[in-house]
Parts: sequence; structure tokens; C-alpha cells
Amino acid sequence: MSAPTSPSTPRKRRPYAPRVPLPERREQLLDAALAVIVSDGYGRISVDAVAKRAGVARAVVYGAYENLDALLGALLDREQSRAFGHLLKTLPHAVDLGDPAAFAAGTVRRMSAMLRADPDTWRLILAPPGDMPAVVRERVEADRGRFRLRVAAWITAVLADREHCDPEGTALDPQLLAHALVACAEHFGRVALTDPDRFGPDHVADQVHTLLTALWPAR
Repeated sequence: MSAPTSPSTPRKRRPYAPRVPLPERREQLLDAALAVIVSDGYGRISVDAVAKRAGVARAVVYGAYENLDALLGALLDREQSRAFGHLLKTLPHAVDLGDPAAFAAGTVRRMSAMLRADPDTWRLILAPPGDMPAVVRERVEADRGRFRLRVAAWITAVLADREHCDPEGTALDPQLLAHALVACAEHFGRVALTDPDRFGPDHVADQVHTLLTALWPAR
């Protein structure tokens, strides 16, 4: 017969998870999984780690997702949709061809706000841990390519407008410029996440405005 539990040493209870709607529970677990990856890397993600971060029992995780692969697939889908959707919102639909420098500076300010609103998602994209799985890396690169196409289209429109006004202007390559601008944006995005006091959003936006004004003066 087992000895009775001493009043001075109460049994450790399992985490108690109040009943919440399944969609809300799934979002909670995805947030917990994201937090584990950001702090510890992909190699440390597990059902136990997610349950511990969310403050629930393993059974709660399995009640929301069939297994760890299903949870990580849902997380990847959510973060990809969220990140690319927010990124596109930084580019307004109407392009001001009369003052491309102001357009670009405004985009930088919106990107800075986007980073501040969802830093964990952007840390995984701009400063990913070394153990990022290939499937995640491929999705990130695919979205990066799609965004470069948007930037190249904007540059093409600006150049076409400028060539109409100045047929003897210097020929520029929209694709090459798009690669350069996106690479610069990613660099300063990393700085904003890792060392936000080094280059403030207003200072970076002002410098972008100054540099592009030299290249494409307002008319």
C-alpha cells in the first residue's frame, strides 16, 4: 500500500487549461510555438516545449493539432500570410510618379511601423536562426522574390515616366535596382530589430528621401 501524501508536500498538479473555443486555442498554441522558435531556435521546438510555453498540458496541444508537424505547418501558413500581407500594405496602390523619393520615404516609415507591430515574425524572416528548415527558407525566398517584382514594377513605372520627360536620361535596370533596394530595406530592418536606437525610422526615411531625390528629383 502506498504511503499517504504528506500535507507539507502536495502533489504537483498538471497545468490547467480553461476551456476556450478551438480557433482561439489554436492561435494561442501558434503564438507559443513562435515564441519557442524565436527564443530557442527550430531545433528546440516540440509538443512539450509548446505546451510549457502556453501553460497547458500536452493533451491540450494534441486536442488542437494532430501532431507537431500539423502545428508547425499551420504556423508557417499563418506567418507567411501575415508577413506578406502586411508587407504589401506598405506599398500604396497609387504610385506618385511626380515625387518617387517621397513615395519611397513614406514606404520606409510604414515598414518601420510594421516591424514594431510584429517583431517576432520579422526576426524569423530577417534574422533567422541557423537551423531554419529548408521548407521555411524556400517560402521566405519565394515571398522575397514576389516583393522584388512589385518593387521592380514600381521602378519600371518611374523610369518610363522619366524617360518620357527626358529621352536622353541614363538607362537603369529595374530588376537590379529592385534587388539593391530590397537588400537595403532588409539590412535596415535587421538593424531596427536588433539595435533600434542606432538608426531611427525618421532618420532612415529622411536619408532614403535625400538619396532618391538625387537620383529622381521631384517634378
